[in-house]
Amino acid sequence: MPTILLLTVSNLFMTLAWYGHLKFTGKPLWIVVLVSWGIAFFEYWLAVPANRIGYMSGFSAGQLKVMQEVITLLVFGVFAVVALGEKLRWNHAGAFLCLVGATAFIFADKLKA
Repeated sequence: MPTILLLTVSNLFMTLAWYGHLKFTGKPLWIVVLVSWGIAFFEYWLAVPANRIGYMSGFSAGQLKVMQEVITLLVFGVFAVVALGEKLRWNHAGAFLCLVGATAFIFADKLKA
């Protein structure tokens, strides 16, 4: 659980760093890049320990990556709707279902036990 929690919070920071500036298109690019780097700095303080804890707990690197991608999609979906006012469509659901399938495949060896 610590891995999932840390990856979720780190993705909140990274989504804000990568896409939060879209609400401030009137600001100079160099300012939003510096602010984004500052936010991403804190994201790394969560993502790196999340992956280390997960790896030392028995997750493979591939499992950690797929887990991170699913969390990223969930966090981004909420951010796009709430912060950017975008609408989710059928193709977003399809992409999510593909990631659910990827998750099932990457964790299949854990399910055998």
